[in-house]
Amino acid sequence: MATATGQADEPWGGTNPAYVRHLMAVGRVVVAEQAGSVVGFGAVERIGSGPGAVTMLCDLFVDPAVHGRGLGRAMLADLWAGAGHRMTFSSLHAHALPLYTSFGLDAWWPLLYLHGPTDRLPIIDGLRRSGITPGVAAGYEARWTGADRHPDLQEWAAIPGGEAVAVSRDDEVLATGVVMTRGAARGIVHLAISPAADDGSAAAVVLLTLAELDNDGSTASVCLPAPHPAVRALLAAGWRSDEFDLFMATHPTLVDPRRAVPSPGQA
Repeated sequence: MATATGQADEPWGGTNPAYVRHLMAVGRVVVAEQAGSVVGFGAVERIGSGPGAVTMLCDLFVDPAVHGRGLGRAMLADLWAGAGHRMTFSSLHAHALPLYTSFGLDAWWPLLYLHGPTDRLPIIDGLRRSGITPGVAAGYEARWTGADRHPDLQEWAAIPGGEAVAVSRDDEVLATGVVMTRGAARGIVHLAISPAADDGSAAAVVLLTLAELDNDGSTASVCLPAPHPAVRALLAAGWRSDEFDLFMATHPTLVDPRRAVPSPGQA
């Protein structure tokens, strides 16, 4: 289904069996069948716990040959049944916005897919990037957000080229997450930034994390909310955004657009 909808080039997406197995382990996956054939696929992951938990739609694909038959709506009704807070990063497909708004979500801001050279980014004085374990990264993020992302961080770091990292100033950890140091997905996979960081620090953390990737001459990438303070600096350094998704949610505060550096599939 992912291939039929143009997602074949995504290394961590619906065409990757490891990604699907991970979603089956940490979330919930459903398929749509018609005449004995699988024609659709959908998956959600619950982020956080208790009343504040958010059920994120990670993927929803329907074979274009059977669009308009209510299969996407049927899968969503199953995946989001009983969910309070709901969110997704929606594509710009003509069917997506009406479908998600009918489930109580609104579009709040664009998530920019940014890419560019790392050799033109400044190394920020006073900040230091270091390797850590996914468990340590998860511990910091849980203290900052209340959500345990250890399974996701561990899976991302296990991808060839994946590395869990922390960015610190003196003895204060400002951000933790996972980067890809090589390959088509070279860049930031996911980064949690301390709520104590101001706008300048939030931008500097992203710039340093990208600048200190292994420089093999290729471009790097990161997905950032359009209001994130690092966006202006990256665009000024020659980075470009050729596409974007829409952050859609039942409430705008489910993701902080000035601190989040999310994975578009799993936030």
